[in-house]
Amino acid sequence: MNQTRTFLIFALLAVAYLLFQAWEKDYGPQPPVAAATAAGASTSTDNSVPGASSSTAPAAVPGTVSEASAQLITVSTDVLRLTIDTRGGSVVRSELLNYPAVPRTKKDPDPAPVRMLDDDRAQYFVAQSGIVSNQGDAPDHRAVFSAAQTSYALTQGQDDLKVDLTWQNAAGLKVTKTFALKRGSYVVTVDQKIDNGGSTAWAGNTYEQLQRVAPAQQKSWWQNFSDPASHSFYGAAWYSPEDKMTTLPFTDFAKKPLNHAITGGWASMLQHYFFVAWIPSAQDASSYSTSVINPDTAQPVYLIRAVGPSISVAPGQSATSAARLYIGPKLQGTLDQVAPGLDLTTNYGWLTVVAQPLHWLLSQLHAIAGNWGVAIILLVLLLKGALWKLTAAQFRSGARMRKLQPRVNALKERYGDDKMKMQQAMMELYKKEKVNPMSGCLPVLITMPVFFGLYRVLMESVELRHAPFFGWVHDLSAPDPFFVLPVIYILVMLATQWLTPAAAGMDPAQQKMMKVMPVVFGFMFLFFPAGLVLYWVINGLTSLTQQWLITRSVDRADEKAKATA
Repeated sequence: MNQTRTFLIFALLAVAYLLFQAWEKDYGPQPPVAAATAAGASTSTDNSVPGASSSTAPAAVPGTVSEASAQLITVSTDVLRLTIDTRGGSVVRSELLNYPAVPRTKKDPDPAPVRMLDDDRAQYFVAQSGIVSNQGDAPDHRAVFSAAQTSYALTQGQDDLKVDLTWQNAAGLKVTKTFALKRGSYVVTVDQKIDNGGSTAWAGNTYEQLQRVAPAQQKSWWQNFSDPASHSFYGAAWYSPEDKMTTLPFTDFAKKPLNHAITGGWASMLQHYFFVAWIPSAQDASSYSTSVINPDTAQPVYLIRAVGPSISVAPGQSATSAARLYIGPKLQGTLDQVAPGLDLTTNYGWLTVVAQPLHWLLSQLHAIAGNWGVAIILLVLLLKGALWKLTAAQFRSGARMRKLQPRVNALKERYGDDKMKMQQAMMELYKKEKVNPMSGCLPVLITMPVFFGLYRVLMESVELRHAPFFGWVHDLSAPDPFFVLPVIYILVMLATQWLTPAAAGMDPAQQKMMKVMPVVFGFMFLFFPAGLVLYWVINGLTSLTQQWLITRSVDRADEKAKATA
């Protein structure tokens, strides 16, 4: 199998995969597109709260919503800016200060940061928590809390920041919801402290939940095909020590609802590069569930929830329930320190076993080189070095077949359309010259998982988002602005074809098609992220160099053999 065919196998499989995903997005089953609701409508004041099924489960929250006024509180650290609504103590907006929504430029050196949580109706995505009880009033995510001030900020020299919200009823039950943030961290610790100042025992449950609408699909078919974000997973995910991470796309919420007790797990909503996750206490057995709110409307809301175990508080006593909220990027190698299995949110699918080690290696190379583009180049060179001997057999076979091409053409003229005799004569020729046309298949089978694993790493790694290379490439996650890399790629593949013998039995029309393929794929690469095209260019250049060296060594060996004959 020659180098051109090897490339075509990789490229066609990748294109088939991308085409299928793009087709699914445009023509497959879709959730209703999120549309702006009428003025005054509110998704956040829904009545979707945990219901009671036993004495250990929470009671349904009364349907009435307090008319007390609520306010928004801004909380800022060096990496996060949160907006907390005192109605429910819900995090209704979050901005990742170190991740601009668009690349920095000279005209716009300080663009707006990425916003994850958002109370805008079209992008509705909020993190809520609350308490429910079988014994009367309790502050769910619709109750109104009070706060001492409307703005909190981490000052220079300060490493910790705490925000207290309080709620109290006439019976003497007081709840303090505390948000604790640390410098440099995307983790928010949320404590719910229950003080029973009444005369009777109190019992109830705490819960945490995420609600969001599905992202609107407004891109064209070609944009879906070429945009890496279009091929990333969007939906809910949860983790259990037994089953590891399980995902649920928005289209399957109604068909495959979650209802499972998990200890030591977490619940999240995933998207390209970033995610939000609630992480209950690892010691508590929580009841996890999913549901769709207003499924028949133009703006269904998808919910994933974790309800904690029953808490009993005697008169004059207090109890605290703790959970953590992660709002940030998919930074591999650090997330498992936050919670077990959180690294899996970078969803490589069935390629995880290959992609995760490749990402680790790419990160180590970046630590040395200080540039993600250089790290990609070094990674390709390391992989090529490791697989050098395997691919050498492929190129050596191609070089020998190239020398036999005049004799193969002579056999074609001799046997004409008698393909059976033609094949027999070719097999005898290959046997006599000790050439194995199938010698290149094994390297392809071995390198294919590596190729697709690296492809997923380059598509999903947040580290490459807006990462510059050199010169004209200012963003490895965006297309080459001047199409230099795709043009280099076309030239490399044309040179590869020149060194590669045409497959035996290939008719002139097929040969012309093979010559056009590099141009076709080069045109497609005009719209692919520069980091991916850089990988293809370096991979092609190293393969071309190896092929040229081996072809030259075969030619010299034949000349030496003729000289000594």
